[in-house]
Amino acid sequence: MSIVMYVKPGCPYCQRARDYYNENNIPFIEYDAQTDPSRRREMLEYSGGDITVPTIIEDGEYIQSGWGDPPRG
Repeated sequence: MSIVMYVKPGCPYCQRARDYYNENNIPFIEYDAQTDPSRRREMLEYSGGDITVPTIIEDGEYIQSGWGDPPRG
C-alpha cells in the first residue's frame, strides 16, 4: 500500500492523520501543498478541486480530503 498525503504547515488535521499513520506503522509520503505550487496542482487534480487538507491518496487513488469523523480540514 502506498499512501501520499498533501498537507499544509500547522494544520491540526494533517497532524492527526500523521499520528494515525505513524501509530499504526503505515508508511506515507507527505507533500506540502501550501508552499509547493506543483504539489498543490497535483492535489487539486486528485481531489477534483477540493482545497481541504489533508488530501489522502492511496495507491494512486483519491481517498478523501480532511481527517476525522466527519472529515474536517
